[in-house]
Amino acid sequence: MSWFLETFRTYPSIPIFLTIGLGFLLGKLKYKTFSLGTVTSVLLVGVVVGQMNIPIGAPLKSLFFLIFLFAIGYKCGPQFAAALKGQGIKQVIFACVVCVLCLVVTWGCAKIMNYNAAIATGLFSGSQTISAVIGIGTDTIGTLDMSADQKKAWIDLIPVCYAVTYVFGTIGSAWILGNIGPVLLGGLKKVRQQTRELEESLNHSDTNDDPAFISGNRPIAFRAYKVTADSFSTPQSIAQVEEHFKSLGRRIFVERVRKTDGTVSEYAPGVMIAKGDEVVLSGRHEFIIGDESWIGPETDDPKLLSFPIEKTRVMVQKKTAGLTVDQLRAKPFMYGVMIRSITRQGGVEIPVLAQTRLMQGDMLVIEGLKQEVGAAAPAIGCEEHPTTATDMVFVALSIAIGAIVGALTLRIGKVPVSLSTSGGALIAGLFFGWLRTKRPSAGIIPDSSLWLMNNLGLNMFIAVIGIQSGPTFVSGIKEVGFMLFVIGIVATSLPLFISMFIGHKLFKFHPAINLGCCAGARTTTASLGAITSSLGSSIPAMGYTVTYAIGNTLLILMGVAMVLLFV
Repeated sequence: MSWFLETFRTYPSIPIFLTIGLGFLLGKLKYKTFSLGTVTSVLLVGVVVGQMNIPIGAPLKSLFFLIFLFAIGYKCGPQFAAALKGQGIKQVIFACVVCVLCLVVTWGCAKIMNYNAAIATGLFSGSQTISAVIGIGTDTIGTLDMSADQKKAWIDLIPVCYAVTYVFGTIGSAWILGNIGPVLLGGLKKVRQQTRELEESLNHSDTNDDPAFISGNRPIAFRAYKVTADSFSTPQSIAQVEEHFKSLGRRIFVERVRKTDGTVSEYAPGVMIAKGDEVVLSGRHEFIIGDESWIGPETDDPKLLSFPIEKTRVMVQKKTAGLTVDQLRAKPFMYGVMIRSITRQGGVEIPVLAQTRLMQGDMLVIEGLKQEVGAAAPAIGCEEHPTTATDMVFVALSIAIGAIVGALTLRIGKVPVSLSTSGGALIAGLFFGWLRTKRPSAGIIPDSSLWLMNNLGLNMFIAVIGIQSGPTFVSGIKEVGFMLFVIGIVATSLPLFISMFIGHKLFKFHPAINLGCCAGARTTTASLGAITSSLGSSIPAMGYTVTYAIGNTLLILMGVAMVLLFV
C-alpha cells in the first residue's frame, strides 16, 4: 500500500486518469431512470482518491478548464450570434430573464441562510447544473484580497456544495419540466394535443403539395419502370411528367431515361420519354410505389439503377439563413435533393418540418444524385468535408487571446472585477465559433475533437478538483449540513416554476416551446429528453437551442457575479 501511495504522489497523472476512468464507468450506471451522471461521478471518485493526499499542481487544472470553456463557446457561437441579430430575439430575452432569476433566487437563498461566497457559488453551480461555475468561482475567489488559507478553505467548499445540490438539480429539473410542467400548462393530455396541432401546422407547405417531403426519417427510394402506358404514345418531356406527379401531390423526380436504342440520358427538363423507354424515379418510399398504372410495370434492372447517390453535410450560411425548409425546398437548386436532418447547437437535432426556420450555422444532411447534391451544397452554404484534423493553430491562439483579455482586471473600489482567464476563453470560443460561420474553411474542429475537448476538458478539471478537495471533503459536508440539500431543492425549483409562468403569461409561448425554452435557458439536456418523451414530440427542441446558447454563456459568467455579490 505504501508503494501505491508513493507512486501516486510521485506521478499524479496516474490517479487523475484512474479517477477519469472510474468516474466515467460509474456515470454509466443507472437504476431505472436515475444516474449520477459523468461529472458528479468523476468528482466523487476524485474525492475518494484524494484521501491519499496527492499533491497536484494548479496549472494542470486551469489548462483543461480553458479547453473545456473554449469548446462550449465554440459550440454555442453560431446560434448565440444569430439569436442576438434578431432570429429568435424573443427567446433570447426569455433566456436572459431566466438566468437572472436563477442568480437572484440562489443569492436570496444564500443570504437567508447566511452562507459565504464559496457556499453560495457551489449552491449556484449544483442547483442550476452548471458545472463550469466551479472553475469560474474558483478563479474569482483567487483574485480576492484575503489570506491564502481563507482562499483555500473557500475554494475547497465549492465542489462540496456542488455535489450536495447537483443530484436534485439534474433529476429535479427533468422531473419538474417533464412531468409537472405539462400539468401546470393545461394538463398533459391538452398539451400533447396542442403539440400535435403545432406539428401539423408547421408541417404545412406553402409551396409544395406533398406533405411528406419534410419527414427526415423516411427513406428515399430509386426505382426503375418500363414505360408501357398509352399516354406515352406521344412522347412527353421530363418536365411534363414531373408536373403530372406534382398535380397528384407527389414530389417525384425523373433521374434517368434509357431509350429503346440503349442510350442512357441523365436528367434534363427537355429529355423526351416515349413508350418503350425505361425511367428511374426518385422520391419518398411511400410515394414512389404504385406508379405502374400511369407509367408501366416496375423492372429489376441493376445496371440502370447503378449510379452514385451522395449524402453530405452542409453548413447553412447567410444566403439561406432565415428561410423555412419549405422555402428552401422550392429553390431551383434543390431539384432532386432531400433534406434528411437538421442539427443545431452542437448536436441538438430539430424536426425537419416545412415551417422550420433555418439559422446560420445549422448543419443540414442532404441526399440525392451526385450532380444534384453538388449543385445544392454551395447554394445552401458550405459543404463540410469529412476530416479528422483539428486546426490546432486556430484553437491554441484563440484560447491564448481569450485568456489574455480575461486576465485584464478593473478595480471598482477595493473589489477587483474581471472575466478571469476562464471567462475570456469562453468569450473567445463564442467569437471564433461565430467567425467560422463566416469563414467555414478556417478553424475547423471536427465533432469528435469538440466532444473530446468538451468532455475530457471538463472532467479532467473536475477530477483534479475532487482529488485536491478530498482531504477536506468530509469536514466540508459536516460544515454545510443537510440543510444545504433542502436549500438546493428550493434554488432549483423556484426559478423553473416562475420561468414556466412567465413563458406562458408574458411571452405567450406555445406550451411545448415554453418547456423547451426553460430547459435550454437552464442548460439541462436531461430535461429536454424528459419533455420530448412526455409529449411524444421533438417540437420542444425548437425552443431549446437559442436559449441554451444564451443560458450556457450567461450562467457561467454569473459565477463571477455570485462571488462578487458576497464580497
